[in-house]
Amino acid sequence: MKRTAALVVSALLALTACGTSEPAASEDSGGTATATPVPISITDARNKKIDLKAPATRVVGLEWGVVENLISVGVMPVGVADVKGYTAWVTAAKLDPSVKDVGTRGESSVDAIVALNPDLVITTSDESKSAIEQIEKAVPVLVVRAADAKNAIPQMKSNLELTASAVGRTPEAQQINADFDKAVAEGKQKITDAGKAGTAFTMADGWKDGSSISIRMYTSGSLLGAVGNELGLKNAWPGEGDKDYGLAQSDLEGMTKLKDGEFLYIANKSDGGDVFGDDLAKNAIWKNLPFVKNDNVHRLEDGIWMFGGPKSTEQFIDAAVQAVTS
Repeated sequence: MKRTAALVVSALLALTACGTSEPAASEDSGGTATATPVPISITDARNKKIDLKAPATRVVGLEWGVVENLISVGVMPVGVADVKGYTAWVTAAKLDPSVKDVGTRGESSVDAIVALNPDLVITTSDESKSAIEQIEKAVPVLVVRAADAKNAIPQMKSNLELTASAVGRTPEAQQINADFDKAVAEGKQKITDAGKAGTAFTMADGWKDGSSISIRMYTSGSLLGAVGNELGLKNAWPGEGDKDYGLAQSDLEGMTKLKDGEFLYIANKSDGGDVFGDDLAKNAIWKNLPFVKNDNVHRLEDGIWMFGGPKSTEQFIDAAVQAVTS
């Protein structure tokens, strides 16, 4: 009996040390614990201080990476910009059917947002200043930096943590980031074990507009390009991309500068089709590229969002490692 009592006391002390979201019962509450809202004060990418009376629970997300991060830490948004597009492109964190569509990314409806009575709207630095100002007349807005080609992976992690802090889920974000680091380490080991360390790779997506085909290369400054390098591969695209996303525009002729290596690409059968697998399949220039001739072209599975958070990027890690080592 003494040992049992000691265990009970130890358990109670452990709970006290870890803290709890439920405060002790007040003397006038009849012994029933009542939750006291904890104010939240955070500074966003604009260096603007956002003060909330309590962690936000009704949140609208206007960019898919933001939405993914919200769901990843356990908060389902009440509204999302372009629900159909999100559902097609982001499978790492799925939406509930109850989530309302508030318009397109970059052109959301302020009326639709306000009608949901949100505590907070979260968007990125890609959102226009005028749109943010309109929304802020009715609802607090938290802005995260969309991307940073000089610090792609750290920016992804800090975006998750900033989003999580607004909804009171910082421990969850920290665990997700730790899991991501573990996924990178495990993926790197698999590539090393397969004798593929240092293998050249290029990552791309593409689309067709009329008869013109545009190709977007993921440089070492892009999120997926940076992750590929962390896996022990070597990004073969020679140029730099834009300052935020690390993306470089190219055409088919521009790809002739590439030597052999692993060519990874993402397409989506429900939104845009497959430029590399369909439109270029019979093109003479494409067929004579070294990685095409050597059958080193890998279409990664649909639903891996290229600009997402750790969960989407872990999907890329799994798919890239499988493609390179198989």
